[in-house]
Amino acid sequence: MNICSLLGLNMRFCRQAYLLAHVRTGVASMSGHTKLRLSLCECCQNSYQQRSTHNRGLAVNTLTKTNKAAYEQLTTLTMPYLLAATTPMRGSHNNLYQMATATAKSCGKNAELLQAKDCNVSKRKKVTCDKRPCESSDGAAGKGGGTGGPGGAGGSSSDGSGHDGSGRDGGGKGSLMGDDEANRKTKRLLALLAALGLGGLILWLLTRRTRKTTDDTDCTPPAATLSTVTVPASSADLPKHVPYLLIGGGTAAFSAFRAIKSNDPRAKVLMITNEQRKPYMRPPLSKELWYTAEKGEVTKDYRFKQWTGSERSLYFEPEEFFVDPKKLMETVNGGIAVAQGFSVKKVDPSKHIATLSDGYEISYDECLIATGCSPKNLDVFSQAIPSVREKVMMYRSPDDFDRLKRYADEKKSITIVGNGFTGSELACSLANYAKDKKVKIYQIFPESGNMSRVLPDYLSKWTTAKVESMGVCVMPQTSIKEAQRDEAVLKLTLSNGKSLLTDVVVVCVGCEPNTAIATTSGLETSRDLGGFVVNAELEARRNLFVAGDASCFYDPLLGRRRVEHHDHSVVSGRLAGENMVGKKKPYAHQSMFWSDLGPEIGYEGIGLVDASLPTVAVFALPTPTPDRRTDNLNIIEGDDKSGVSVGSTNTVIVDPEAPKVKCDPKDADHYGRGVIFYMKDDKIVGILLWNLFNRIGLARTIINQNKKFDDLNEVAKLFEIHA
Repeated sequence: MNICSLLGLNMRFCRQAYLLAHVRTGVASMSGHTKLRLSLCECCQNSYQQRSTHNRGLAVNTLTKTNKAAYEQLTTLTMPYLLAATTPMRGSHNNLYQMATATAKSCGKNAELLQAKDCNVSKRKKVTCDKRPCESSDGAAGKGGGTGGPGGAGGSSSDGSGHDGSGRDGGGKGSLMGDDEANRKTKRLLALLAALGLGGLILWLLTRRTRKTTDDTDCTPPAATLSTVTVPASSADLPKHVPYLLIGGGTAAFSAFRAIKSNDPRAKVLMITNEQRKPYMRPPLSKELWYTAEKGEVTKDYRFKQWTGSERSLYFEPEEFFVDPKKLMETVNGGIAVAQGFSVKKVDPSKHIATLSDGYEISYDECLIATGCSPKNLDVFSQAIPSVREKVMMYRSPDDFDRLKRYADEKKSITIVGNGFTGSELACSLANYAKDKKVKIYQIFPESGNMSRVLPDYLSKWTTAKVESMGVCVMPQTSIKEAQRDEAVLKLTLSNGKSLLTDVVVVCVGCEPNTAIATTSGLETSRDLGGFVVNAELEARRNLFVAGDASCFYDPLLGRRRVEHHDHSVVSGRLAGENMVGKKKPYAHQSMFWSDLGPEIGYEGIGLVDASLPTVAVFALPTPTPDRRTDNLNIIEGDDKSGVSVGSTNTVIVDPEAPKVKCDPKDADHYGRGVIFYMKDDKIVGILLWNLFNRIGLARTIINQNKKFDDLNEVAKLFEIHA
């Protein structure tokens, strides 16, 4: 028997016991149905404690004297919830009904309190106010429910006349005596009710940590639901000095640690991160992890199957790999310790001191800033009322994956805003994951097609049609004008004049670098690109390096850049780590990226892959044996093969001045495999490999040659697109 069944029996017996007690005290039966209200607001416990004494005394007055002890035992066992079995009677007995109703009102005007939180059932409720349902109201619950003096409408009469607050005769003392048989029955009912209440309390205590928290009962914004526990518990447990300090807990920082450790085997590295997790990789969150979750529950370490068939965890290393921060400086062979839940507010490059947000100072010999970036939000959501914001989320962490997966499992409608890497990947992954769950997936963006800033216009529109064929309702050239809360869902007013009802909105409109410590630390940031400005060795100041998404570096070939790709985080972090041990290497790497739009489409790019540039594309006719995908989570330099293969091709040349090419989705065969060259000053500055894998090294070589080619068709043959 689960807790829901126990609560149901609890309420039934409570109602019967109350009615029986009132029948024996001579209260006339009233017309209408018995009402029952159950308050599930755990956060109202303080208000409950203030009211409990009054409630208990009021209830005891309506029962026989022999039942006082049993009733007090019952009210004790029903904590932490307030159970009030009431009958809509007039006068003094109606106070219990008024108090239960006041408790419901204190959790929000016109709010419907449900058991969804404890029963793990998704239910909708009407919330028409901006206040959180779990916020108490002094006027409704703290004061209004307990007022009433002698003869008043709010309390029972104490003048000994036997009249209730409405002037009706309640039977006086003679009616309170009852017979012994009725008392014994009442005692048995109350004893059974007390036992059920105790069992329900025990089950509640055992299951409270495993209950699912649905948005219908938890109105806390997503950011506030995350754990705020720090590891270690206090900054005083952190070392005062470390040889190597890493600010940030992402891919770049962990890559730097690996480089440091490989060059300094006994290096002692302290990583400070405001996240509550050990270092993990982000790309699978919008791709492979969803295809693994389709076949079962995701494991604790978020294991997933790669396109190559091998399995790995989302985390770079298991928990036991890391050193306790309190023992870092005592460890003979060194290692890496992670201080979770801490943030750095200032770095003093001249004194080599980092100051935490609580004022604790840590000195260092070498320091790396790898703070990454944070997802952007839209003004229409960030400036909305709280009830709207709680239905809007960004997507960047495993916690976001868990929350979105819960929505999909509960068959909620999901709206994705954005047509970039994350938005497009997530739309396809969700459509595949929820194809048998009858979940409606929407994708909204103001551009003309998916990946419009990366892909040529014709390929972007063809890709959009491909995404639609997977079951996603794509709305291009559409923006959100207004967001309102309509009952339990969001009502989005669109620029095309239509409205959309959805359970949750996932905003995927890019991210901005985390450079808050630049101002307090006197570090330079790029006004145009964002990020910390660094030199060729990725130094912002002497012994202070920056890597990953937050670094704005100078590319001798393509100019100053800031790149937000996994490959760049790995390589720049590795180079920074090597320079932290004295290598002094310049950064001259052309980072690559990859993306997957479902199981049938995958592409890799390198260099300046910008749709605003002129492009030359060469596509092969379909072949029965497509390339095997590679694992891009590891750095693969690629294959520099230069063999020539002859075959029929379909060449498309696109120039910003030329008429746009219209692509019919029926011509899918023309875009099965190919290579797209991005041109600037008649030179190749970027290459995108469409369903071609293991050739990124060759693409990097061609870009680094920085020369003009007479026939790009011949260059395309080097990639063996027909093999």
